[in-house]
Amino acid sequence: MTIQLFPIAPSQKIRRNLREAELIEAIIRRDEGRLAASGAVVVETGQHTGRSAEDKYIVRDRETDQAIWWDNAKAMTPEQFDRLLADFIAFAAHKEIYVEDLFAGADAGHRLNTRIVTEYAWHSLFIRHLLRRPEASELESFVPEFTVVDLPSFRAAPLYHGTRTETVIACDFSRRIVLIGGTSYAGEIKKSVFSFLNYILPSKGVMPMHCSANVGKDGDSAVFFGLSGTGKTTLSADPRRELLGDDEHGWSEKGIFNFEGGCYAKTIRLSKTAEPEIWQASNRFATVLENVVIDPVTRLPDFDDNRLAENARSAYPLEAIANASPTGTAGHPKNIVMLTADAFGVLPPIAKLTPSQAMYHFLSGFTAKVAGTEKGMGNEPKPTFSTCFGAPFMPRHPSVYGNLLRQLIADHKVDCWLVNTGWTGGKYGEGTRMPIKVTRGLLDAALSGALKDQPMRVDPVFGFQVPLAPQGIDPKVMTPRETWANPKAYDEAAAKLAAMFHENFAKFARHVGADVLNAGPSVGRAVAAE
Repeated sequence: MTIQLFPIAPSQKIRRNLREAELIEAIIRRDEGRLAASGAVVVETGQHTGRSAEDKYIVRDRETDQAIWWDNAKAMTPEQFDRLLADFIAFAAHKEIYVEDLFAGADAGHRLNTRIVTEYAWHSLFIRHLLRRPEASELESFVPEFTVVDLPSFRAAPLYHGTRTETVIACDFSRRIVLIGGTSYAGEIKKSVFSFLNYILPSKGVMPMHCSANVGKDGDSAVFFGLSGTGKTTLSADPRRELLGDDEHGWSEKGIFNFEGGCYAKTIRLSKTAEPEIWQASNRFATVLENVVIDPVTRLPDFDDNRLAENARSAYPLEAIANASPTGTAGHPKNIVMLTADAFGVLPPIAKLTPSQAMYHFLSGFTAKVAGTEKGMGNEPKPTFSTCFGAPFMPRHPSVYGNLLRQLIADHKVDCWLVNTGWTGGKYGEGTRMPIKVTRGLLDAALSGALKDQPMRVDPVFGFQVPLAPQGIDPKVMTPRETWANPKAYDEAAAKLAAMFHENFAKFARHVGADVLNAGPSVGRAVAAE
């Protein structure tokens, strides 16, 4: 039997397309996890509690040589990949293997038939939630177009395989296969699928987006770009709007469509009051709770306990959300929201962007990590610029995605917003986190169309438009400088952040027009151009 480029020994135990209950039985039998009181599956990933970005490689060959943004990707030779593939095959020969045949993409015209081969039963359950499950009739004629082989207990040999460590995520886009070894973090599987979609879709005129999306009762869809911790999952899970998905979507000639069939939500400090939809979905049969601490007696999860990981996660199918879209598709968006958690405390809670400013901030992909969350960060917030709000998963040059997005915004007259879910009244440690009630109120006004007709001011530092006094919102919070105890300290912090934007954007200067180059912060622009 052959699974794409990955042959399976005739004597090998292969568990194909098992359903949730069967997979849970296997997980318990193999001692891969435990059951929570709700019937959720609780697992631990060991030393890898997040992605291993430094251990990801793309095979550099005739097809990919000119297509990949190599400044942002590590290359592996075809010969190194061949050695790795041979060793994966030999390693798996005596393993019990789980295989799931799934769709990546809700739009039948652009979906990818994906085969996932895993060593762990819980990884099979995870990806069964996260991708889209074919009907039985569709499985009968299923032909894989892309394969991911996931063997967590495999250890790469750096000198022989050309890797940095024993962990490896090796992507051969020409042969359409990815090999994952040395990590139990399940998120590597789904991100490998998305990386390939992000590689192939632009050539079809489809914009791949690291975003969440929902749609209103009148069919008005909205897209939410944002890095981890900015509220992408939380803000799209709105009980008054239908959820398309929380992480990856495409924008085609027909509208937007979800790549996934489930959600992968952060659970640290998850609250039933603040996030009831996600809390409910995380406390149900077959949900996968990754690095979530549970009480050994009651088997109840403690979402406030981060001893296993700050990046604790919950994986569940979209149908666990009561108002999830059954089709995963919607029309062209009326609004695009770019989320940032500004720990410097200088950005307003919401700002209206021109198309040029939207492309600037999309290519910038700014958020900030707070002091103390990572070793060696010191006392100051740390800026993070991840182009396209997902640089590790965007294999082509950012200008490919930026130009495609800009054209779609112009063609469909989309309103664009920058939303700060970070700090107000001062930087992290001095100010306070932006109240979610304020963010939701402003988003409601933006998505309804009411906010764009409000009187606005032009921010003197960043150049975008900011509503003056939206209904129900304290006018003071709309002007960040007025929330600081020391306005001069605000001016210094804002100028410092503006300089960071200019410095980061310099690498895109020769790839964009003057309008985009001048769409960044007003302060420091002349200095940056010299």
